[in-house]
Amino acid sequence: MKMWSGRFDTPVEASFDRWQRSFPYDRRLLPYEVASSKAHAEALAEAGVLSEKELAAILGALGRLVSEGVPADNDPSIEDVHHYVESSVAQQISDVGLKLHTGRSRNELIATDLRLYTRDSIDHIHAGLSTLIDAVVAQAEKAGTAAMPAYTHMQRAEPVLVAHWLLAYAEMFLRDIDRLESCRERLNECPLGSGAVAGTIVPVDRQSIARKLGFDGPTANSMDATSDRDFAIEFVQHASLLAGHMSRLAEDLILFSSNEYGFVRLPDAYCTGSSAMPQKKNPDALELLRAHSARVLGNAVTLTATVKGLPLAYNKDLQETQMPLFDTVGRTLATLEVASACVRGLEVDVPRMRIAATRGGMNALAAAAFLARRGVPFRRAHELVGKAVQLSLAKKCELEELTPDDLRRCEIEVPVEDFRAALTLDAVLALHDVEGGTAPARVAAAIDNVRERLGSMQETTSERS
Repeated sequence: MKMWSGRFDTPVEASFDRWQRSFPYDRRLLPYEVASSKAHAEALAEAGVLSEKELAAILGALGRLVSEGVPADNDPSIEDVHHYVESSVAQQISDVGLKLHTGRSRNELIATDLRLYTRDSIDHIHAGLSTLIDAVVAQAEKAGTAAMPAYTHMQRAEPVLVAHWLLAYAEMFLRDIDRLESCRERLNECPLGSGAVAGTIVPVDRQSIARKLGFDGPTANSMDATSDRDFAIEFVQHASLLAGHMSRLAEDLILFSSNEYGFVRLPDAYCTGSSAMPQKKNPDALELLRAHSARVLGNAVTLTATVKGLPLAYNKDLQETQMPLFDTVGRTLATLEVASACVRGLEVDVPRMRIAATRGGMNALAAAAFLARRGVPFRRAHELVGKAVQLSLAKKCELEELTPDDLRRCEIEVPVEDFRAALTLDAVLALHDVEGGTAPARVAAAIDNVRERLGSMQETTSERS
């Protein structure tokens, strides 16, 4: 029997009933629905609606639902997870179970369940991000002072440490954790007690309910609480940023593992071959990381578009906000696992990277800086080194291989030994000796800093558990 069937003489049309059911996907919310129901039942007992015996019977029935696990979708009459819990409790303890829904509405229940689900999901994603960051930092530590080219506009720009490149992604992922934690803090308010729209008809202690469910307190407005999906939208938007960061990492690794670059070798366990070309090693896992980021971004757009024109308060449209949320959580956790494994199994070709970092005028800025330190205005130094680059290209040599006569032709009047010493790879790297720069000592400090910040974030989550 439907939870609302008393109003109607005619049963709902069968095809529409199948179409509008949410149980096939919201049944995953069973643990949260049961937790919400337990808190509500205890509040009803405190308000005198349930006797101690009735409360014990309801709590026992709810506990059995949890032990049985998430049910199969084998009963087409079950409309949603709320209907399933109420009908299952009633089947176990008869009319006593029918008292459970006193003073509450599915509108507040789904709002509560989704907040609990999103809160738990953020904690799981935080753990996955911590694993990924740890893998990135471990590779950075392993790389030591190995150098590679950094790129702008997809053109070789300046040498950097391999660790510096890796830590750029660690910074992105740390920001992702920070954003998700901020979202978690904002969503941690309890809608229970809001009723369908105007507040419950039973004088329950909403502060007590909120505490039992681990919320910081109750929501402030019943109309807002039952129709609000800001927390889901914000979470998915943050997840889309995270997905974008993983996609950028995947793109770098795809490029760098190609024969044209040859900077890294991907773990075989996360690559596939070609059915036609025996030599191929395709970076399928990384390509799928890129593709999944598009799906998560699409979920963020779907959620925002779904709620943009809804009048207050609850509307059935909000049912369609669940699948984008569920899909985002599933994809994010799966891609974090794959990304972590790919990074952990990465092999860096240090000699090849070093060669690439010392070819093609990668030390041109260092040459200009050398002249500037000797009193040449930087704009003039830039022009003179540009001429030297042109000459080195014509001679098919590197800047440091130009002869004293070559330098004089470019109006660079300096001791050639000093000039060449300033253009070695070690000198070029050491030149960027500022916070956030790629000088080896700065990168070593940055590794320690990332480890410290990650540890602090992990302490925060362990204190909650």
